[in-house]
Amino acid sequence: MDRKLVVSSSPHLRSPEDIQSVMVDVLVALFPVALMAVFLFGYRALVTMVIAMVVAMVTEAIILRKKDIFGDGSAAVTGLLLAMTLPPSPPWWVVAVGSVVAIVIGKHLFGGVGNNIFNPALVGRAVLAVSWAGHVAGDVWIQPVPFDLTVLSVTRTTVSDAVTAASPLATYDASLLDLFIGTVPGSLGETSALALIIGAIWLYFRGHIDWRIPGGFIGIVFIMGLLDGGFTMGVYHVLAGGVLLGALYMATDMVTSPVTPIGKIIFGVGCGVVTMVIRMFGTMPEGVTFGILLMNALTPIIDNLTIPKKFGEVKKNDA
Repeated sequence: MDRKLVVSSSPHLRSPEDIQSVMVDVLVALFPVALMAVFLFGYRALVTMVIAMVVAMVTEAIILRKKDIFGDGSAAVTGLLLAMTLPPSPPWWVVAVGSVVAIVIGKHLFGGVGNNIFNPALVGRAVLAVSWAGHVAGDVWIQPVPFDLTVLSVTRTTVSDAVTAASPLATYDASLLDLFIGTVPGSLGETSALALIIGAIWLYFRGHIDWRIPGGFIGIVFIMGLLDGGFTMGVYHVLAGGVLLGALYMATDMVTSPVTPIGKIIFGVGCGVVTMVIRMFGTMPEGVTFGILLMNALTPIIDNLTIPKKFGEVKKNDA
């Protein structure tokens, strides 16, 4: 016989996609957000993003003992996502420390890509927020000046000399149009809802995100905002701060989110509830980071409770 039956271990159905292709798609999706950040904040934003990405890639290359610093692209994505949660011009060492923490503690402490429990970028952000809050929150928000491409050094004096303003979540005084376009103070990836949505559309059509997580996240944020102050306040809470960034790019992380349809909805709703509880009753104006991290920790439990029974499964006879 010319043809023989070849028996091999699973998986038997293979996808042409690999980790690198998925990470490249994420980078492509984040390109409009990064471009908008540079447009609004100038070279300050570009320097912050470059430092975060380079330090993250070099740190992972050292850990894995590889000369190819890009690797599968996951470290570059982690660094860029971390930069998106930071102000336009934090001290360079703050950005570097955040990237190292994200890669070492958030990722490789758990065994590397595919094994991490928490979103690595948010682990880095959380450590910075707790340890050096004065550099990543408070009076660090810079008023966007479109086309202002003046080269500024990334130092604390640069921030203090710039025109600063309170974040929209601290004052609730920005217009919905400004929030949608991005002409408001905030983190690099939080200001422009338009850019975030454009990138998310690419990820959705590439099949990398499921509507259930961002749908549950954004939906409950809108509902709780609606109950708190009407329709406009509901939309405000969705557009302001890091809700869209978190819901579309971080909560949807395939490694740290549930795998079942109902689990994804529960996860998204949980992220939104925690975020809004912190916003409405906490001392911090924003709660996206801790909302997602908390639900990351609950992901194994959610999966365990929502995975359907195997077809034909019967309970064991206790007798």
